[in-house]
Amino acid sequence: MKESEKTSRDNISSIAINTEKVLQVERRDFVDLVPEGRNRVQSMDGFDDIYTDIVDYIVRCTHRIWDERNIGLIYSHYTHNCVIYGTMGTVYNREDVVHDTIQRIVSMPERRGMATQVIWNGNDVDGFYTSHLVTGSGRHSQSGLYGEATGRNFTTRTFADCMILKNRIYCEWIVSDTMMLFRQLGLDPLAYAETMAKSRIEKGLTTFDIGENRRLLGQYPPESVADVSIANTELEAETLRWLHEAFNKRMFGVMKNVYAPTVQYHGPLLREITGAAGVLHQYLGLIGSIPDAGFMPQHVCSVECEEGGTKVAVRWLMEGHHLGFGILKSLGAPTGKRVQVMGISHFHYRDGKIVEEWTLYDEMSLLMQVRQAQMESEIA
Repeated sequence: MKESEKTSRDNISSIAINTEKVLQVERRDFVDLVPEGRNRVQSMDGFDDIYTDIVDYIVRCTHRIWDERNIGLIYSHYTHNCVIYGTMGTVYNREDVVHDTIQRIVSMPERRGMATQVIWNGNDVDGFYTSHLVTGSGRHSQSGLYGEATGRNFTTRTFADCMILKNRIYCEWIVSDTMMLFRQLGLDPLAYAETMAKSRIEKGLTTFDIGENRRLLGQYPPESVADVSIANTELEAETLRWLHEAFNKRMFGVMKNVYAPTVQYHGPLLREITGAAGVLHQYLGLIGSIPDAGFMPQHVCSVECEEGGTKVAVRWLMEGHHLGFGILKSLGAPTGKRVQVMGISHFHYRDGKIVEEWTLYDEMSLLMQVRQAQMESEIA
């Protein structure tokens, strides 16, 4: 037996008598999510002693870094070569994570990021994966990253998916609703998108349009069967199947069998919608703006829920061209430019139906992509 396997089994044995479960976020106050004196309930080899399970880790370390201003903890909680994939760009090292964190706290020192839910899988041998939904509230009280201070209040949602091994995050995907933030602060989204696009062009980060996205192979129809190889459970596989049916095969009618009639949908731009018809309209509107889009799930995980049922997290990409009219009204008339949508969704299943959904993608990122492609065409 390998030493690492023996260590992990010893750790598991040492906590086997503890009947407490890994924390869940939804029903607990913050002080219950970061308890003092709680016994470790999960094997966490290589993690700091303060963390009792993986949910405690992701909630507590986020609080310690952002709210307690212990920004230097990034050095012990991220690898030096971590990669952070964001909707507005990618970060390739730990020092840039430190710099970006400082800038955001300086601009919005009153912001508080409240854990809404954490869906996870993995272990301390192979590594953990967490999908962390955060609701941020605060006031734009300082000039900085977003220009002159407006003094306005804001509320936004953010998803942060992390891959973690031995106390350190080595890969992260962040989807923030930047467009909603700009609307609440009364700022000009187009001006910001153009500034970001110009900065990317100056750095040599040009757009790349390969034409088709291979959702359709030549004159063939879409693949009839979804690839469910990344699923860990039958419910996760079934989720990937209906997503493929709806988004790649365009059989949106499948949603009537998936969603409860009274489903609650929490979407981009703080959209709050009740009912399956409203959810269907949102997704039709997204595809309407990018009618040739291909849907690609990248990760799926799930947890049994104390509220009843199961919660499933899916991180996904859509790629296509801005060829139509839909809900992405900030993009204006169809431009034909290639866009990539990075999104994360949390689905709460109960009695075989989705009763609540949280989905996020960043419309500001799409506006930046379109504007950058236009600026490059103008330069050419």
